[in-house]
Amino acid sequence: MLKTNHKELLSWINEMARMCQPDDIIWIDGSDEQKKLLQSEAFQTGELIELNQKVLPGCVYHRTAINDVARTEHLTYICTEKKEDAGPTNNWMEPKEAYKKAASFFNGSMRGRKMYVIPFSMGPIGSKFSKIGVELTDSIYVVLNMLIMTKAGDEVLKVLGNDGIFTKCLHSKADLDINKRLILHFPQDNTIWSVGSGYGGNVLLGKKCLSLRIASYLGKNEGWLAEHMLIIGIEDSSGNVTYIAGAFPSACGKTNLAMLIPPEPFKKLGYKVLTIGDDIAWMRIKEDGRLWAVNPETGFFGVLPGTNSKTNPNAIKTIQKNTIYTNTLLKEDGTVWWEGADGPVPLSGIDWTGKPWKPGLTDEDGKPIYGANPNSRFTAPIKQCPSISPLVDDPEGVPISAIIFGGRRATLAPLIYQAFNWQHGVFVGSIMASEITAAQYGAQGKVRRDPMAMIPFCGYNMADYFSHWLNIGKKIKNPPLIFHVNWFRTDEKGNFIWPGFGDNLRVLEWIVKRCNNEIPAQETPIGYIPYLKDLNLSGLDISNDDIKKLLSINNLEWIDEANQIKEFYSQFKDRLPVELELELNSLLKRLS
Repeated sequence: MLKTNHKELLSWINEMARMCQPDDIIWIDGSDEQKKLLQSEAFQTGELIELNQKVLPGCVYHRTAINDVARTEHLTYICTEKKEDAGPTNNWMEPKEAYKKAASFFNGSMRGRKMYVIPFSMGPIGSKFSKIGVELTDSIYVVLNMLIMTKAGDEVLKVLGNDGIFTKCLHSKADLDINKRLILHFPQDNTIWSVGSGYGGNVLLGKKCLSLRIASYLGKNEGWLAEHMLIIGIEDSSGNVTYIAGAFPSACGKTNLAMLIPPEPFKKLGYKVLTIGDDIAWMRIKEDGRLWAVNPETGFFGVLPGTNSKTNPNAIKTIQKNTIYTNTLLKEDGTVWWEGADGPVPLSGIDWTGKPWKPGLTDEDGKPIYGANPNSRFTAPIKQCPSISPLVDDPEGVPISAIIFGGRRATLAPLIYQAFNWQHGVFVGSIMASEITAAQYGAQGKVRRDPMAMIPFCGYNMADYFSHWLNIGKKIKNPPLIFHVNWFRTDEKGNFIWPGFGDNLRVLEWIVKRCNNEIPAQETPIGYIPYLKDLNLSGLDISNDDIKKLLSINNLEWIDEANQIKEFYSQFKDRLPVELELELNSLLKRLS
């Protein structure tokens, strides 16, 4: 039965099928019956393993290829007619060359396989915030992930109608050869092609590819923002909810913050944190002159190592059912484990590469062999999260009162500071940076700049992206306040001074009070910081001296930072907005 009369969609599917040559074409309808059939098929082929249904009902397990465990940023391209439109922070390929090169890998790649057609909506179906995509894939793993991460199926086709606009998303695992792997974005064609990978970040094309790289380009042209941000609501004792969006580079606790559980003194005061999203925010200016946001996703695609009942109890509760586990250790009882999980370390199991594992195994260089991949993942429905907001599906979104930028700095940035205004806030976002930890990359203390946490995800020239932010600011009558946080300040011995996790709500409460004009703040050369008396530290074992350290600003360190920012800005040449240069010069003046 023909699912749609959308001529452009049907013609595109036929054209892609001619190139990929699948044995059959299956339309994904979004029904539970079809999902169960696909799962059974994947269990038979070994693409998925069924987990212990008593302990983990509805949960399945998947292993990716050993060379395919993370986003391959060096094989991810923005394909625009002019190189300067992609900008200096993106890999660029000319569109004709990109299509030709990828087509040679796609050619016949689905022989002996089925092509699945997934119509999906990023954002509530039919909302003016939302965008529709159609992904063609030869992977049941991709289909099942997309059914969790997006609204997919017949309902989306109805809204698309006979002539609606959609993003064309083509994926094939092909032969998972890293030398024939490409993740290509064609912003001017509203098209994404991904070949040679089976890893979620490269192949769930609604995720980073559409929600950020393509959507950021659409947002620039249509006057809205597509951002790599969590969205939470903070409910106080009187039931008022203040909504906050926040951008954090990796390893800065973004998912933990999105599912934060208030510390005891705040629970007693009736505080709650309501989760709307942990990764992506689409934001538009509405008639009331405020910025409103939706989370375009319906699931979490989270990192597992280090996730446990202490670091993120809500995540642990979320993943007890209907979850896809990828690249963890598989235990003998049909459950899963990862480094940093709750409970004792298992005595044996099958590791993420499919080999027998036991604690203490080392490789030929004496390095430990992990049971789970350091980037092992869970895909889980957002509505299973205990802290989910009742407005998670609201087609109107939620009004954003504050935007937080975060970084990981041992000494430079204070625990919290507020930007002077929107333009200064864009400057604060544009200089976001984290020091790389030795455990991660072996280059300790090296600063990696990641403006607005968007360096890997901006679908066009980052300098034009800064300009777009500045233009949005000129149109907002009631802009959100902009803040910067740093949970990672250390003492002389290298220990973290701030406890983090649930106690971060103490800082968020100060932000909420600033948004509601309830408290004053101290002006410093870099922005406004709290007066000590306005931070609620009840029940926290931390000295006044430590709090002063957390809020201290070293002018000489900041002057050195300003010189590094100047160097970072230089790559954008004359496309860098003059307003950011003015902000940098003003900062230097205030510091000296």
